[in-house]
Amino acid sequence: MLGGGGFIGKHLSEALLQEGFEVRVFERPHLDMEEHLTLQSRVEWVEGDFTNPADVLPALDGCDWVFHLISTTLPKTSNENPIYDLESNVASTLRLLDLIVRPGSIRKLIYISSGGTVYGVPEATPIPESHPTNPRCAYGIGKLAVEKYLDLYRLLHGIDYAVLRLANPYGEYQHPLATQGVIPVFMYKALNDEPIEIWGDGSVVRDYIYIGDVIRAMLKVMRHDGEARIFNIGSGRGTSLNVLVQVLEDLLNRAVRRTFLPQRRFDVPVNVLDITRARTVLDWEPLVTLQEGMERMLANMRRDRAST
Repeated sequence: MLGGGGFIGKHLSEALLQEGFEVRVFERPHLDMEEHLTLQSRVEWVEGDFTNPADVLPALDGCDWVFHLISTTLPKTSNENPIYDLESNVASTLRLLDLIVRPGSIRKLIYISSGGTVYGVPEATPIPESHPTNPRCAYGIGKLAVEKYLDLYRLLHGIDYAVLRLANPYGEYQHPLATQGVIPVFMYKALNDEPIEIWGDGSVVRDYIYIGDVIRAMLKVMRHDGEARIFNIGSGRGTSLNVLVQVLEDLLNRAVRRTFLPQRRFDVPVNVLDITRARTVLDWEPLVTLQEGMERMLANMRRDRAST
């Protein structure tokens, strides 16, 4: 698992271990391991630099499946340095593919793409996988480029792959002080009685998917054997930022302070994914509602606060 030390990786590691798999995680050096202490004795950890093939190669040795979770940039900052995004994400993934085409045991690569950025401004919602792709940020362009290279390497070298275009995942273990993910940030600020910052007027609509549902989709696509290779993974429902705050207020049973900031240029007004293909091909669908998922996450965040 490349980039398995983060929010999604921790949940995926736990799920794979429960399924009886041996798990190896590749991560950058000096990652704070405190949050992963329960996994350290059960998971093989390999440290290294994703941009260096010599570091990556030992992490692939003997693996049957590779989950590629690494991203060195964020949507909101990627336009500040598109060259860095290209070199660290796209070029590094091409080097990874060159390693995978060597004779070995790898059956399939599962790549985590971005349903929130690869489509750009939607022509219709919900957005199917066949929708035109016109990203508005370098992050989305990089994700889309990797998708295209995966298919090229399938044609040239026979690599089997799958792409999951994720909506906005949220859930336990998501760091509240990270720079990506509005739900943990909103929750953390509300618990600390700090004002929630909203870009624009709060009408921006996004698709939020609980992490447990994401992991079930990842396990499904890992075992999937068919022609379809790109799947939207979301809730199939849109929620505005204003409604998101309202759900949080209902869970807290009190009002939450809000601060409205100028809208960002790269934000599209609506992004809701059509998950019909995942339903029919993978026999998958989301099971956890937004209210239920946020309730679980809030309870976990409160437990963490009480233990510190």
